[in-house]
Amino acid sequence: MANAKVYDFKGGAAGEVALPAGLFECEVNRDVLYEVVRAYLANQRSGTASVKGRSDVNFSKKKPYRQKGTGRARAGARSSPIWRKGGVAFGPRPRDYRINVPRKMKRKALKSALSDKGYENSVVVVKNLGMEEPRTRVFTEFLKSAELEGRKILLAVDKYDENIYKSVRNIPGIKYILGRNLNAYDILNAEVLMLTDQTVTSLEEVFA
Repeated sequence: MANAKVYDFKGGAAGEVALPAGLFECEVNRDVLYEVVRAYLANQRSGTASVKGRSDVNFSKKKPYRQKGTGRARAGARSSPIWRKGGVAFGPRPRDYRINVPRKMKRKALKSALSDKGYENSVVVVKNLGMEEPRTRVFTEFLKSAELEGRKILLAVDKYDENIYKSVRNIPGIKYILGRNLNAYDILNAEVLMLTDQTVTSLEEVFA
């Protein structure tokens, strides 16, 4: 059974809780994780890299010098890639790197990633997460009390809270994300998956 340590944001440690088996005790399918993470990283690429080929550079079409009798290699245009300031041969062109992944595969990868964190005991549940105003120091002190300071943390919340977001955005190693936007890459890329109790309930309702 996968368990997670529970912390009260305003009161420290609060024991442990059993995580939903339908999300955190599934088979970890490495092949599906590989395909989904590969697609995720490919989809982040803008694909705008571009260079000028020999037909794009602004040069006269006139032959540089006569064909024979100069003792030099024959040349037909200054735009040739072998000439200085000529076009680039086989350079990058704008392209679409997107890889489409079936929804079922994405869900399977998400459950595999959650289960991987569950088996490693790298899931933390936070109760009463909220602030009246942004305070980075307050959140840093919470991390110290939970012995999570300096760890790479993925904080997944059920609803966007601007005060929490502004409090954590300057802390190195923490990524703030909505629970509905969780993906296999971010989960695997984090050392600790930090969820609110509402996020766990929402994930169970939607995915389990």
